[in-house]
Amino acid sequence: MSQPVAVVSEPSVTNTPEPEKPVGLSPLPVKELEVDEPEVVKPTVVRVEDNDGEVKVSAFSLASIRKKKEMEQTQRAHLNNPDALPRNSFNETDMRLQWNKFAQRLSDTGQKIMATYMQINDPHLHTDGFTIRLELPNEGSKVDFDNNKHELLGYLRGKLHNHDIVVETHVNEIVSTKYAFTPEEKYEKLKAMNPAVEILRKMFDLDI
Repeated sequence: MSQPVAVVSEPSVTNTPEPEKPVGLSPLPVKELEVDEPEVVKPTVVRVEDNDGEVKVSAFSLASIRKKKEMEQTQRAHLNNPDALPRNSFNETDMRLQWNKFAQRLSDTGQKIMATYMQINDPHLHTDGFTIRLELPNEGSKVDFDNNKHELLGYLRGKLHNHDIVVETHVNEIVSTKYAFTPEEKYEKLKAMNPAVEILRKMFDLDI
């Protein structure tokens, strides 16, 4: 009797596809970026002329801020050293010109009383070259003028470039009779404050 023969089956081989090898990635091209240099904006200095022809720097620029700081430092230096303040000489004509300009400014801004005090009598320059003397009709006008002359002093000292200027007032009751100006005196005072009045008078052939 024949013995059974064991049949050994070979393991089945499955054809599993091999994983694909990753393809090497080529590097991205490097492009040099062009960067514009930042534009430097320089502040614009605005120059403005006032009515007197003086050039002032606008307050809205960096240059003006620097200019103001320099001016403040100069002013502080002058205050700390009074000898550094200007003391230029001037004559009575120059003084009266600035005097009348300031009186006109007061009148234009509604400060009629102070403007009237300044025009009641012509100021005179003392022989010392810096004391201005003004005669007023009574003690009340003298006190009122002295209490309000600080702005006038600052104006005259700046325009005439002399910080020794003082304004002295004296009571002269005779001046009170001139307070009620005659038409001719009123016209002369008005003409001194505004020379264009004479041009208008001649143009329209007006009487005083």
